[in-house]
Amino acid sequence: MNKKKLIDYVQNFVSLENDEAEQFVLNFEEVKVKKRQFIVQPNFTNKYRAFVLGGAFRTYAVTDDGQEHTLQFAIENWWVSDFNSYIYQHPARLFIVALDDSIILQIEYSKEQELKKANHKFETFFRIMAEKGLAFEHRRILFNLTHSAEARYENFLLNFPNFVQRVPQYALASYLGMSTEFLSRIRNKNTQKG
Repeated sequence: MNKKKLIDYVQNFVSLENDEAEQFVLNFEEVKVKKRQFIVQPNFTNKYRAFVLGGAFRTYAVTDDGQEHTLQFAIENWWVSDFNSYIYQHPARLFIVALDDSIILQIEYSKEQELKKANHKFETFFRIMAEKGLAFEHRRILFNLTHSAEARYENFLLNFPNFVQRVPQYALASYLGMSTEFLSRIRNKNTQKG
């Protein structure tokens, strides 16, 4: 049943016959992840790409002085991985932690490579995911560089309303490039307006 969610997701981008869909999902393993459990840590090669069936994840980096910088959140129907480590198969530099008890479908790097060789549709799907991910990151960087903190928060609320109540305030502040205190002031100001 859970693998059907993945098939439905993939079908949004490429049309799979029943046998192709079966071949695709056979390469994914369902994994339960406890709240606060890490699925990726620095210095270990990230061997998996994960599709989130349920729960939430936070991807972040830590600077030498201990400051955390959130790069990504992922909830249902999102993909999560340290993609640099995954694609190049070298040690990760990021942490990925579950924010809730979660369930993922993960595929190992070598199995993904085999899938892409076996069927052009699978290669097309993963290419589309890579293109969409790159375009999203470019939009995010550009928006963060050219808009105020208030505008970044409003944009996040508008585009990701499902995330706001599910991620800790300190992590959201880090993602938006501001302090937790500043985010609190913005939220309070918005509450008073409403």
